[in-house]
Amino acid sequence: MSRHDAVEVITAKRDRGELSDSQIDWVIDAYTRGEVADEQMAALAMAILLNGMVPREIARWTAAMIASGERMDFSGLSRPTADKHSTGGVGDKITLPLAPLVAACGVAVPQLSGRGLGHTGGTLDKLESIPGWRASLTNAEMLAQLEDVGAVICAAGDGLAPADKKLYALRDVTGTVEAIPLIASSIMSKKIAEGTGALVLDVKVGTGAFMKDEARARELAETMVALGQDAGVRTVALLTDMSTPLGLTAGNAIEVAESVEVLAGGGPADVVELTVALAREMLAGAGVTDVDPAERLADGSAMDAWNAMVRAQGGDPEAPLPQAKESHVVRADASGTLTRLDAMAVGLAAWRLGAGRARKEDPVQAGAGVVWHARPGDEVTQGEPLFTLLTDEPERFERALSTLEDGYDIDDAASYTPAPLVIDRIG
Repeated sequence: MSRHDAVEVITAKRDRGELSDSQIDWVIDAYTRGEVADEQMAALAMAILLNGMVPREIARWTAAMIASGERMDFSGLSRPTADKHSTGGVGDKITLPLAPLVAACGVAVPQLSGRGLGHTGGTLDKLESIPGWRASLTNAEMLAQLEDVGAVICAAGDGLAPADKKLYALRDVTGTVEAIPLIASSIMSKKIAEGTGALVLDVKVGTGAFMKDEARARELAETMVALGQDAGVRTVALLTDMSTPLGLTAGNAIEVAESVEVLAGGGPADVVELTVALAREMLAGAGVTDVDPAERLADGSAMDAWNAMVRAQGGDPEAPLPQAKESHVVRADASGTLTRLDAMAVGLAAWRLGAGRARKEDPVQAGAGVVWHARPGDEVTQGEPLFTLLTDEPERFERALSTLEDGYDIDDAASYTPAPLVIDRIG
């Protein structure tokens, strides 16, 4: 590998130059080894945020991040693999019903997931509210579970894209999280290294999403689809709405309960719609076109796969889920149609109630969160429950209530226009 100098790489990007392949390979490797200091990588990340990268640079940056660690190999499994990644939202419990549903259709799902930070919930936090369930598996355990059960949702091991782990933490504290080249390479380096055959990206757009603006969400989706295709992974993206939170719950245990309702053939219509849409894309990517996922929800086989998946990771799917010690009901202050429910307001309220964390090391409350009793388009009656707030610490209610105050509108039905949940498909 050619030897470079950190300052030379930083100034090249600062002056709007394109980084060479050897500069990119060197700086990622040297940063992973500790030869390039955090403050130097922070300067480079800011230069990338401000000046961007061309597709070749992004592809090489992603490849260098993959090369910093191990690559998993699922080619020995008896069935094809497909995975899904969501850019994160509020009430986004889709992974929970989706992984067992796709497994019930004959495709293995190696779902490496993360924890929540800020207003977006983490899949692992939700699943850890199930008594006994564990997030950490060895590669051998993961492979055995994929062969036996067909689905695994677990934490990524330290060996997968270690450069990303370091860089992600740095971006978080240096105001460089929003750089599209860095978001795309962070997500795709882990997903490509994970070794899945097909990948479906759920790129959220709206007030509760990381990307508030549809043009930027589309740019991110197109960038990630191109990275996946270039790496030989069959990749598509759905742009989906995150102005309204998904389902009727935002929290940990309460989202697990809602996911189980979906697997039982019920649950909120939007959660079912998105779960089935993503399942169809994952099955198509894996070459399975003769199975209808909606039928697998109806016939109980997806629920069987869920129970097997939870048990395989030490969890008890029959055990009662934790419940918050305290609750507070917010009643509708008028009668009419709920015309707006802001995802960011709901997400911040759930976070303030203890369902999320401000720093990576913070604990979360399993039972905390927000339940809403109506969705946009529904009629509400003055004095009837609109939200139920849940927490173990009643002093948290006040701050959560303050975020919800401007988070919804009750108006006449004529002022409500339903928005499509799936905005577009890319790839």
